[in-house]
Amino acid sequence: MFVTHPLIKEKTIERRLYQEVIVGSAIKRNTLVVAPTALGKTVIAILVAAYRLEKFPDTKILLLSPTKPLVSQHATKFKNFLNIPEEKIVIFSGATSPGKRTELWSKAKVICATPQVIENDIISGRYSLRDVSLLVVDEAHRAVGDYPYGFIAKEYVKQAEHVLILGLTASPGGDEERIKEVCRNLLIENVEIRTEQDVDVKPYIKGIKVEWVKVELPEEFKMIQIQLEDIFKEKIKELKSLGINVEKFSKKELLSLRERIQEELMENKTPELYSALSCIAICINLTHALELLETQGLETLKRYFERMQKTKSRTAKALLGDIRFLRAIRLTENLSEELHHPKLEKLVEIVKKERDKKIIVFTQYRDSAIKIVEALERINGIKPVRFVGQASKDKDKGLSQKQQLEILKKFESGEYNILVATSVAEEGLDIPRVDVVIFYEPIPSEIRSIQRRGRTGRKEAGKVIVLIAKGTRDEAFYWSSFHKEKRMREVLEELKKSFPKVDERQKSLDSFFSLPVEEKKYIYVDARELTSPVPRELLNFGIISKPKKLMVGDYIISEKVGIERKTVEDFLDSIMDGRLLDQALRLKRAFPKPLMIIEGEGLYSKRDIHANAIRGALIAIALDIGIPLLFTKNEKETAELIASITKREQEEGRTPQIRGDKKLTSLGEMQEFVVAGLPFINLTLAKRLLKKFKTIEKIFTASEEELAEVKGIGKKIAKEIRNVVSSEYEG
Repeated sequence: MFVTHPLIKEKTIERRLYQEVIVGSAIKRNTLVVAPTALGKTVIAILVAAYRLEKFPDTKILLLSPTKPLVSQHATKFKNFLNIPEEKIVIFSGATSPGKRTELWSKAKVICATPQVIENDIISGRYSLRDVSLLVVDEAHRAVGDYPYGFIAKEYVKQAEHVLILGLTASPGGDEERIKEVCRNLLIENVEIRTEQDVDVKPYIKGIKVEWVKVELPEEFKMIQIQLEDIFKEKIKELKSLGINVEKFSKKELLSLRERIQEELMENKTPELYSALSCIAICINLTHALELLETQGLETLKRYFERMQKTKSRTAKALLGDIRFLRAIRLTENLSEELHHPKLEKLVEIVKKERDKKIIVFTQYRDSAIKIVEALERINGIKPVRFVGQASKDKDKGLSQKQQLEILKKFESGEYNILVATSVAEEGLDIPRVDVVIFYEPIPSEIRSIQRRGRTGRKEAGKVIVLIAKGTRDEAFYWSSFHKEKRMREVLEELKKSFPKVDERQKSLDSFFSLPVEEKKYIYVDARELTSPVPRELLNFGIISKPKKLMVGDYIISEKVGIERKTVEDFLDSIMDGRLLDQALRLKRAFPKPLMIIEGEGLYSKRDIHANAIRGALIAIALDIGIPLLFTKNEKETAELIASITKREQEEGRTPQIRGDKKLTSLGEMQEFVVAGLPFINLTLAKRLLKKFKTIEKIFTASEEELAEVKGIGKKIAKEIRNVVSSEYEG
């Protein structure tokens, strides 16, 4: 039996009771669908889309997905199943120019897009979401924090005439607050959860057999383990002596503790807190080293030690000064060539048994992926390939999306029969049929665990094999994931019961529908600022941020007012690298009424910069250059301030106008400008150099000793100047 609908192509979608039940619910209220990968969440989205397009023929469907390959996959599926002209199903990504997106939007019926692109277009006012009758949010578990999903959902509800949101995920997480945040951010009114065990699902699931294969850690590994754990226990004792009690020793808990102490340090700079921070940093490094040893093996640990020896951090120096840590390094180096993790041998054994199957081996670490591929290549008839993300790390180059798709095609055709993958293969990508999924290590994340399992058992019965090293973090990670997954289902069931049964919008949504539509104002914003939350906050005040590559300033409010926005960190960085006063001078030349906003707290406590240097920079900007300084606590307060300035300026009839630097009018200004371009040289130091040496030529030919005689220069800056003016240009 197939679905029959005027907007669904004939005999393309098999009728499944559980899908029809979910669709029946999802067409009434904003719904979060939680179901394993194999259950056809995209098909559910297509069925809901067909219903909405039939009910509201002049509207559009907007589908969001986190990556370009996923966006392409969804567009292909909509073209395969939806009975509308293919040219009306379009893809928006960073590769589509803003002008082209505006043109395509007006003609399209289905837009499949990455959220960052839609967020930028909303902020920039390129088009309205008024005619969108369905917003589909794929991988909806990402709708937390500042991820664009929440922003887009709220703007959609404000703008659209016919609102409906459909969230899709294999797992929103095991943390109750995280699940509730996803639901809040996507304005969810209903939850539909399905598992392989549900009665209406079982007929369509081929089944997944899960096996746990345990291995013993060799005695030689335990010798290294003892050295690292000895240092770890010592540091935990130190923390307790400083009044800091560590209840759990996981990396996550230690990172959370570090964050809390860093916050305390902003208020109270005590030697005890600095000592505690140092201890925690050492414990985090040791925890990571122990995890690599226990779950991955000596080769991966060796590479980690090598990277640590190259760094110059205080933590690395402290560890490398400990004889026990050096002993662990030596043992690792001596044993790594001859002794592999027992998991690797067990993996080879399993692959030999399953040699006629298509297999994915999941591993946390790229270094382990290299070792696994090398081991599997030695098996006759096995053709493994490493599958990693786009980011490059040290000499390890990542794979572009084009390369990833090419590998998947070769995996589908049989050119490769084993995919050795990191987390990039867990989420979303349409990976061809897989018979066996092997976890090289358990992972504490229930989301990722569910996603890994979902790669098999789609069209035929599948198998999942989890490799576990006895008595190690592997066992803790496995049970952590198990309990989180169980808790996730409980929370979702409770949440489902809490939603009102009546078929009407929640009152919380009514406020969005009744928001007054203000006449939009616009300002010019440096394109790099779109990565900050400020432009999206400005939209709440009816201000559209038109992105431009600005030569001067970050926000242009009117022909008179230009604003340079600096976070506290950026402000301090620009003092250190000498660009602060140059930026201020250029801002002053470009606008009759320049402003500088310094955003954030801890101006005098975040860096090891003398308070007098910070005060000196503030005084120079305000008094010498004549730029007013305004201070805000956070991005929201910055947006409120910019909105107030915009309202005042534009109500008086002044509109934004892009400016460059004003031309330097005098010879002296030009000379100061040239000298201020030298490293660590601001306008004040440029004037001092010119007064002493009289000409730029004499400054450039002066020796380090002569330069260092000028007040404020010193030996270090003098050396940098000589290096710049005497080094050959390398292009």
